[in-house]
Amino acid sequence: MRKIFTILSVSVSLTAFAQTELVFVFFKDKPNKTSFYANPLSELSQKSLDRRAKLGIPLTDQDAPIEQSYIQNVKNLGFSVTDYSKWLNGVAVDATAAQIAQLSQQSYVDHVESFVRNPNGGLRKEKIQKFKESSNRNALTNFNYGGGLSQINQINARALHVAGFTGAGMTIAIIDTGFPTVNTGNAFKRLRDNGKIKGGYNFISKNNDIYNTNLNTHGTVCLGTIGGYLDNQFVGTAPDADFYLYASEDAYNEIPEEQLYWIEAAEEADRKGVDLISTSLGYYEFDDSRYDYTYQDMNGITSFIARGAQLATEKGIFVTFAAGNEGNDPWHYIITPADNAKVFSIGAVTAQGSSSSFSSYGPNSAGVIKPDAAARGTETYTVYNGQVEQHSGTSLANPVATGGIACLLQALPQNMPRDEVRNRLRQNASLYPNPSDQMGFGILNLYKVYEATLAASDIQKQRTQIFPNPARDQVQIKTEDKLKEIQIYDALGRLVKTETTSVFNISNLTKGTYLLKIKTENGQTIEKLIKE
Repeated sequence: MRKIFTILSVSVSLTAFAQTELVFVFFKDKPNKTSFYANPLSELSQKSLDRRAKLGIPLTDQDAPIEQSYIQNVKNLGFSVTDYSKWLNGVAVDATAAQIAQLSQQSYVDHVESFVRNPNGGLRKEKIQKFKESSNRNALTNFNYGGGLSQINQINARALHVAGFTGAGMTIAIIDTGFPTVNTGNAFKRLRDNGKIKGGYNFISKNNDIYNTNLNTHGTVCLGTIGGYLDNQFVGTAPDADFYLYASEDAYNEIPEEQLYWIEAAEEADRKGVDLISTSLGYYEFDDSRYDYTYQDMNGITSFIARGAQLATEKGIFVTFAAGNEGNDPWHYIITPADNAKVFSIGAVTAQGSSSSFSSYGPNSAGVIKPDAAARGTETYTVYNGQVEQHSGTSLANPVATGGIACLLQALPQNMPRDEVRNRLRQNASLYPNPSDQMGFGILNLYKVYEATLAASDIQKQRTQIFPNPARDQVQIKTEDKLKEIQIYDALGRLVKTETTSVFNISNLTKGTYLLKIKTENGQTIEKLIKE
């Protein structure tokens, strides 16, 4: 399947479609919007309103609820209505040509748009079956936390953790398949015990069942990369973030309605006030090929889900999407909604920093550089149930990046416009200013963004020196400010030593690379020390 970006082998059986097509009925207005403006808490949480206020984003008619009488009018015409969008202001229905004409003539309808892209496409006869580089779902026999840490180090997020930014106070919505074992598995016990799972919903079946063991595990694996935790074995990129878990993806069927499920989930995430949305899904091919997209459609504004994803960004939510695993396939390119200009799209790289062969290529068809940046997607470490595992795919690269970006957003000024954050992420990535088609502007460098953004009074790097470095026995810290404390962290992220004087002995430390958190009266900085 194209939609799920872990590398798995999947076989899908197709069934015949009726002579109807999925359409979206756009309504003309929102008659009750005045009531919403008078009481926005009737629709949005205080956290959602606070995010808008913090970022200077005004409320618009898009934020108002959809007119219920219009939905009922459509139902009265004989249509089944289960999916609708307040942002797009309309409902989705299956309709014949005659019914589309009837809907278009209703006084409350602005226009009707079909999801069909290829009217004569017909149904494929063959099964979709793809085999790519293998994915390891077996538990590791020897846990290697250092391996898991390497993907955090690659995007320079560990320094943010050491500085105290681990995602606390940030809320992430993961919109994906299901989340089996998240409610029972040891890898998510820390999230549960600390009340970090704030809620969720299944937009496919329209119920609260997100933990059903029959659901695909893809969402769980993606959550594990960000928020999973096994003591002395694995730490995700944002272990202290809060999470909402939304199922929007039927992993066993590829239908255009899934785009609407995602938009509905994003709208609910906005209501709850999330800061980030992480999704490792995408579309270009469906079971019914009438709905298939072409590369020319990958312009960021054609697909319904790309439009919905952009609206989410315009509400102040930082939206990340996996670029796709089509790099070795005839399609080759990124798929929607990673094609949207305001979505932050993530490509995959290996542990050595080269492009993963499967990672989809940009740019989008309008020439916008995609993906935006890259993170570890080959043999990436994550957790499932109570085990550390490795998987490959941009599905993993995306949450690695999302968790790190959540930590960065925690560290940055809270009123910084999200467009500016996206630009700074690109400008401090490894390939800037010379992007590549598979890596975009390159591997993220999150602590570099932090250093480059904050004023000298916040980070005292230019006034701090370590010498000698590398060092064997003794180290001296020189700073213009009064030194308060030095914390030394080893290669596994553990605090191994605390000092309060500017000259101290390190002869008892083993050889390797350490991070020093140097606290002064006016701030702190993170420095690297090599012990010989």
